[in-house]
Amino acid sequence: MTGADGYKALADPTRRQILKLLREGDLPAGAIAEQFDMSWPSVSRHLSVLASADLVQAMRHGQQVVYSLTTSVLADIVTELADMARLNQPLAKPRRRKARTTTATNS
Repeated sequence: MTGADGYKALADPTRRQILKLLREGDLPAGAIAEQFDMSWPSVSRHLSVLASADLVQAMRHGQQVVYSLTTSVLADIVTELADMARLNQPLAKPRRRKARTTTATNS
């Protein structure tokens, strides 16, 4: 998945901050929410957007929901962005073979 959902998820600075937190390792939802000065439903909505875009995975551990980073999806998005960044660069010209010149000989 590297469609519009992934880019939409990355467009928000709060969601990018959540991804940075998860770089250090898996975190329960409550620990993520403690890092932000916003309501729990707002943090939950951000986590839901990230999960819908497959940028994070949520796993239930007892009564806690623990989130982890999905690095393969992030790698796909980074690859796409790198390809787009090369849009303004000229393509390498294909090598042309030198044309053979033949001389006509009359016998």
